[in-house]
Amino acid sequence: MNMMDFNVKKFAADAGTFLSRAVQFTEEKLGQAEKTELDAHLENLLSKAECTKIWTEKIMKQTEVLLQPNPNARIEEFVYEKLDRKAPSRVNNPELLGQYMIDAGTEFGPGTAYGNALIKCGETQKRIGTADRELIQTAALNFLTPLRNFIEGDYKTIAKERKLLQNKRLDLDAAKTRLKKAKAAETRASQLNSAHLEGDNIMSEQELRITQSEFDRQAEITRLLLEGISSTHAHHLRCLNDFVEAQMTYYAQCYQYMLDLQKQLGSFPSSYHSNNNQTSVVPVPSASSNVIGSSAMTSSGLVMTSPSNLIDLKEGSGSRKARVLYDYDAANSSELSLLADEVITVFSVVGMDSDWLMGERGNQKGRVPITYLELLN
Repeated sequence: MNMMDFNVKKFAADAGTFLSRAVQFTEEKLGQAEKTELDAHLENLLSKAECTKIWTEKIMKQTEVLLQPNPNARIEEFVYEKLDRKAPSRVNNPELLGQYMIDAGTEFGPGTAYGNALIKCGETQKRIGTADRELIQTAALNFLTPLRNFIEGDYKTIAKERKLLQNKRLDLDAAKTRLKKAKAAETRASQLNSAHLEGDNIMSEQELRITQSEFDRQAEITRLLLEGISSTHAHHLRCLNDFVEAQMTYYAQCYQYMLDLQKQLGSFPSSYHSNNNQTSVVPVPSASSNVIGSSAMTSSGLVMTSPSNLIDLKEGSGSRKARVLYDYDAANSSELSLLADEVITVFSVVGMDSDWLMGERGNQKGRVPITYLELLN
């Protein structure tokens, strides 16, 4: 029973305090009550904290969009994060494109120029996808997480103490208003119930001292928290440097991957680089050219090669050194796998298809496509 009485009294006291604050707030808005202004330094700190919160949220959300453009994927990651569970790994766009290219190249045949180029492009796209995944992980850990911790941790504490400061200010101003009214009433009826009115004044003054003390204490707590915003800026600056470094690493990797790919594609025979929509006549290389084969355009628009400068080699029994133009994966045990820029020995075998030569690297021998080779003097 005593506990119930205590709860009722506490509820009544809280309701009275809430009503008093509501009345004070309303009268301030109507211009019927005075308002205690915070000192300029504290107002400045509050403005700085609010500005930091707003821009941190904007930067954080836009960084999330940059790293993960798919809104559905972001929502899924958010749900898993709230459930404290790891989101399932998904194939990103570069990896998916790379796999399609590799599958298409395999279907067209890795021994064909287009098929081999597709495979090379696909492998590069998958490497870019891996770099993209590493960028997202690094940025989330070193940049997004600190920003989110500020919004969901430090700033929530600041907002809570700021609201408490606002309530303490309302209590203080309400106490000032009550004391002012009590003194006005005492002046109007100085002869009537003077002892009672004097007692009201004493109670109002005591209440004012208490509320002033609580307000000053809360203002100091809030000020100390707000002064930590400068440290937050310094921490976020370090995180920003980490983010820039992660981006720099990512773009450097992508540039190197594409540079390597460009070199590989650039080492293809020039006849394979012609534009399919180009209708001009394709120039025929001179007879002294070292590149294996000469170019001719078929009616279907595909470029074919003929071993015009290898007649002596095909008809004779000699061998020559040749540089490999780009990688080639052997389709079966009768063929020899090649690596771009390596030098091998090639020679002709009686009865072999005109598009192939026999290649030799140390103890390894096998058929190699002539379009992948460049004869050396």
